[in-house]
Amino acid sequence: MELHEMSAKELSKLIADKKIGVEELTRCYLERIYKYDGHDGLNSIVEMNENIISEAKKLDDTKNRTGDMFGLPILVKDNIDVAGMHTTAGSLALEDNIVVKDAHIIENLRKNGALILGKTNMTEFANFTSSEMKNGYSSRGGQVKNAYIREKESGGSSTGSAVAMSAGFCAAAIGTDTNFSIVGCATENGVTGLKPAYGSLSTKGILPISHTLDMVGPITRDLSDGILTYSCMRDTKLPQINPMSPKNIKLAINIFDKEEVSDAQLKRYENLYSKLSGDGVSLDEITNPGTDSIGDIMIYEFSHYVDEYLRNSKSKYKKLSEILKFYENNPKTMMKYGCDILKKAVENTSGKLNEKEYLDALNERKRLREALISDISKYDAVILSGLSNIMNFVGFPSIAIRLCMAHDETPRSVILYGVDEKRLFEAGLLLENYCPPLRMPNLEK
Repeated sequence: MELHEMSAKELSKLIADKKIGVEELTRCYLERIYKYDGHDGLNSIVEMNENIISEAKKLDDTKNRTGDMFGLPILVKDNIDVAGMHTTAGSLALEDNIVVKDAHIIENLRKNGALILGKTNMTEFANFTSSEMKNGYSSRGGQVKNAYIREKESGGSSTGSAVAMSAGFCAAAIGTDTNFSIVGCATENGVTGLKPAYGSLSTKGILPISHTLDMVGPITRDLSDGILTYSCMRDTKLPQINPMSPKNIKLAINIFDKEEVSDAQLKRYENLYSKLSGDGVSLDEITNPGTDSIGDIMIYEFSHYVDEYLRNSKSKYKKLSEILKFYENNPKTMMKYGCDILKKAVENTSGKLNEKEYLDALNERKRLREALISDISKYDAVILSGLSNIMNFVGFPSIAIRLCMAHDETPRSVILYGVDEKRLFEAGLLLENYCPPLRMPNLEK
């Protein structure tokens, strides 16, 4: 197995045993990036760390080789602050925003030995620019391409991080998720997405959509790597997490809007359910409907919290309204897909977070969260077999793990959510054992 195919845990052991060097691993990723990325390739990365080789050499030379991610090069989404690099959220309007301080989660990753390889392309303003904008497009970086089939959908706003992980450009990648950006991107790219429980990680130093809904998390080769990376993003490490026993686990299947899912995907789920049931796993069907109220929170919080971020940034623009004017004054470069969401956020909200519709949505979130805690706490995890965004709305943790390859030779995944992170991760590790490893994309096509 080549280095770019290995998991973060496997690479970490090789580095710890001094069988490979940090510089050697870093150059492996750089060679793949230079060969397969860029505007004529996958276009998943918008900025590289110019000091990455010197930083890698320094780690090779240090005697203090501590940290659970020591020497592992990672990529970071372009709405997360990394000192000395740009944070633009994919927008040319913020091309002057060179950051002087790491986001809190980046500080924690560095403390645990991780190397910041570069910044990944994303859907502009985390897919909150235009209702017509394609996933993975930004005015700064252009269009991200799926590593399996270039013309295929590559997921939501964390698309660059997911594609880069899929292509073997890093040991782990970091994304953000408001409504399926991490887990949704993972499902399209044959990788694992982990969205932690709301509030479990600091979002300081992240250009937001909604402080009520946003969460940052890892995109990795498998769930063990996701748990490792998430633990290193935290202020305190996670406890030991092991797969559950099939005899002890309790799972539910959320069948809300199941009829909207393709027959082929439902058959893939049924195959998994059959394997689980055969080993004694308890499976119940439940209905957790989705809600449109998530959009009410997003639109009202967007301008308020973007303005808050901009006030403390190096950008010449300090308000979303100024950015909107920049878009309208530069239609050729900024208006390929329009900017109706930006316009609505500026013109239809006060920025004071006092509108009745917004306050009603917050109350609905509180009500639904309490109801779901009561309804699903008895389950270790809920499998999402239909279309529901309820876990994102109420702030529950969720994960996307590999399921199988589809007939078109693209990967398919399964999404799980639950009330308790530890139980969810333990359930996910068990389910991962029932799903075969997925082949990496052939980038020579």
